[in-house]
Amino acid sequence: MKNSALNWNLSRTYQALPPVFYSQAEPADFPEPETVLFNTALARDLGLLADAAIDPQEGAQVFSGNRFPPHAQPIAQAYAGHQFGHFTLLGDGRALLLGEQTTTSGARIDIQLKGSGPTPYSRRGDGKAALGPMLREYLISEAMHELGIPTTRSLAVVTTGERIRRERLLPGAVLTRTAQSHIRVGTFEFAAASGEAANLCALADYALQRHFPEVLAENPANPYPGLLRAVIARQAALVARWQTVGFIHGVMNTDNMSIPGLTIDYGPCAFMDGYDPATVFSSIDRDGRYRYENQPSMAQWNLARLAEALLPLLDADEKTAIDIANAELRQFAPLFNQHYQQGMARKLGIFQPQAQDTELLEALLTRMQTHVADYTHTFVRLTLDMLDADGAYLDGTHALFADPAFAQWHTRWQARLAEQAQGRAEIAALMQSANPFVIPRNHRVEAALAAAEARDMQPFNALLAALQKPFDYSAERHWQRLPDAPQPGYRTFCGT
Repeated sequence: MKNSALNWNLSRTYQALPPVFYSQAEPADFPEPETVLFNTALARDLGLLADAAIDPQEGAQVFSGNRFPPHAQPIAQAYAGHQFGHFTLLGDGRALLLGEQTTTSGARIDIQLKGSGPTPYSRRGDGKAALGPMLREYLISEAMHELGIPTTRSLAVVTTGERIRRERLLPGAVLTRTAQSHIRVGTFEFAAASGEAANLCALADYALQRHFPEVLAENPANPYPGLLRAVIARQAALVARWQTVGFIHGVMNTDNMSIPGLTIDYGPCAFMDGYDPATVFSSIDRDGRYRYENQPSMAQWNLARLAEALLPLLDADEKTAIDIANAELRQFAPLFNQHYQQGMARKLGIFQPQAQDTELLEALLTRMQTHVADYTHTFVRLTLDMLDADGAYLDGTHALFADPAFAQWHTRWQARLAEQAQGRAEIAALMQSANPFVIPRNHRVEAALAAAEARDMQPFNALLAALQKPFDYSAERHWQRLPDAPQPGYRTFCGT
């Protein structure tokens, strides 16, 4: 096999785990792969690319799976999960882990092909992917990265030259996804379900060594409560960030909950338009289990499943182990609240949140819900107020800003800001850093994907460029100036 021009430095530490955690697999052979997107900036961060650009044809062969990088050995990972509350055994049904790229800084990053063909875990699926959903994951994951939210990232998208059958024939594609790792809560559930204590211990030790060496160093004799504590802390911070930008994951199953604390799986998902805590962005979530207001409680529920899986490692005595698990789980709510309150305070220009600020925020959210005010535009318009700029053109804010009750709130807010030592310019700068000017509006994403399927990448590339500078208030504002299409309710299917 011919090596690619990229500077691969792959290892395969995951395969040191017991073989029950993965299966050997081979990608499908695709007839005419073609590179659609290549993330040059990410490639440089990974140490894959120095100055020269990769040859598109060579890249298409590697990122379709037709050729392997040096030292790659593709495997499909096994895991389980609670899907909408129901436990099931799963696994990578359309994804292959090629190995882990070691960067120049020493970080170890998974390189995974998604949509590369059937695996032993595909069940009745074909293991392949359509172009639209792969472009969606690239776009949304890059937007999340630019917003500073921990996430998997996309290195490349290639079309495969095939048409795959879904509701209709669609162009096939493969996404190359990167992550600190793809270990999930569901991986631990799988280990526990295997009934072999050695499997659970091996996985926990691997997760500690790879992601939480400081926990292992702090208590090498019994690091497992610390492992649970560290995962809880990362998830509390992650979900708080989701809430502050109005992001709704859509499918918060335990197999979509990352141990290193990343946002993973961009199938049904979206950013909220009009503010309504009951917003759901998934056609399969008919009961609203994963609606916006439920995301913190669902994260805690998922973490309880992790704690259950870890019980044999927490203490030899089951009652003591349960007590340890419950004590750790009780820390989720205060940690989440701390991150959320700090994040929302920044959105309002408050440097040092106080107890009274919770009521100030809740009063704003109540008025926003009454008018179904656009979540993002409301905070942008407040920021523009502090910049002495006109935000009246921002859709979804007019009824709210014309409400006398909101005017009273606005006076209270200004009085609160006046109590701070920081001046108006400093407050405006803080708000700019917390309130994105541009988000991936679902209907704009859909329009860009439809054009891409028709082989017109210009709308997609323009949207991607806008999302790569979400906090730039001096940028062109055409994404906001265009009228936002009315949404058909809040239950919108965002792809698979």
